[in-house]
Amino acid sequence: MKAHDAMYIGGEWRPAASSGTIPVVDPATEQVIAHVPAGTAEDVDAAVRAARAALPGWSATPPAERAARIAALRDALAARAEEITATVTAELGAPPKIAAAVHAGLPVAVAGSYAELAATHPFVEKVGNSTVYAEPVGVVAAITPWNYPLHQIVAKVAPALAAGCVTVLKPAEDTPLTAQLFAEAVHEAGVPAGVFNLVTGLGTVAGQALVEHPGVDLISFTGSTAVGSRIGALAGGAVKRVALELGGKSANVILPSADLAKAVAVGVGNVMSNSGQTCSAWTRMLVPADRYEEAVALAAEAAAKYTPGERLGPLVSARQRDRVRGYIEKGVEEGARLVTGGVEAPLETGYYVSPTVFADVTPEMTIAQEEIFGPVVSILRYEDEEEALAIANGTEYGLGGAVWGEETEAVAFARRMETGQVDINGGRFNPRAPFGGWKRSGVGRELGAHGLTEYLQTRSLQF
Repeated sequence: MKAHDAMYIGGEWRPAASSGTIPVVDPATEQVIAHVPAGTAEDVDAAVRAARAALPGWSATPPAERAARIAALRDALAARAEEITATVTAELGAPPKIAAAVHAGLPVAVAGSYAELAATHPFVEKVGNSTVYAEPVGVVAAITPWNYPLHQIVAKVAPALAAGCVTVLKPAEDTPLTAQLFAEAVHEAGVPAGVFNLVTGLGTVAGQALVEHPGVDLISFTGSTAVGSRIGALAGGAVKRVALELGGKSANVILPSADLAKAVAVGVGNVMSNSGQTCSAWTRMLVPADRYEEAVALAAEAAAKYTPGERLGPLVSARQRDRVRGYIEKGVEEGARLVTGGVEAPLETGYYVSPTVFADVTPEMTIAQEEIFGPVVSILRYEDEEEALAIANGTEYGLGGAVWGEETEAVAFARRMETGQVDINGGRFNPRAPFGGWKRSGVGRELGAHGLTEYLQTRSLQF
């Protein structure tokens, strides 16, 4: 795979401050495919300085011109679709069809939405005798995860550009090659030097240096709740803005009026997508007690269609595979019934975990409470709607969810769920709708107009 041995800082590829590198591993073959620089605090400082130098010019750029640069970025990403697909497949392990449709396709749509918003958002409004201006926050530290590498980059950088902010990106060390492709697209789109900067490196080194840098005004982080909590504490001490999209343990609630076969099949597919490595995946399936065994059988049938190496890709790393296996072992240990799947390696090579379905799961079990981040479905039974609601709301998370049933009933139930986004009867993902969590699933929103406002602050003038 193509890899830069430099950082993208101030509009050019610059040598890293140190000679350290990070290996990039193909999770399907377990082979090293590239190396990227291991950034240090010195690299981060250079990137932040470049961003601050670019801030006055970019923040004063008319919204229409910012919109034109984002539109050019959208087009540059679209032109690289095949290369992005191949890169995501190589460093994340996503099957090519998924990589093309989701990992390469969705970021183009999101970038396009922000090209439109940059041109149409009301950055100035009249409120009585006041004029209120929406101004860019300043320098944004964007720290992105490995599970949707390009989508998460675009979901942070595109609204920052639209708002007039400048950005320093620290991508996940497992998937840095996609971030380098994004930097190439930014350069091709004519985004001015210093407006976007890229530093690859470890979270404990480059990431921490970026969070703690006094020149950063806002930290946008997507990742684990534990790391997000730490970032929030550090930012609070420095009175910095944060936008945190964290973990999830989403409930897929199947009401008695639902089409059970469809709800189960789509629910299992939701978890298997991206090999279960989705923070909002519907990993807890809640089923009426009188149809429980029917649902279990349907789930096993649906899971069997996700053949490892074909429709189901590997997990991103040996570390992640072992983590998921540990949860499966914990489920068996605590008394859940293993219906299909398990810890045995389905293929000789690659970090694969078989599609796994657990039955007889109770709400207090570890696999019903903690985020597994793998292809594991837990099926829970409930006696009535109030018990279903208590189970659905009975974790520390609140990121996504689903409800199936007669539409009026499903909407009424969804309105009582303590979560940021709920799909009704398989509603399609909307890249213009706000995405983010309640409770320990995060602070702030991404996507659409709500995502744009995260990067804005207000000034009011009274006349």
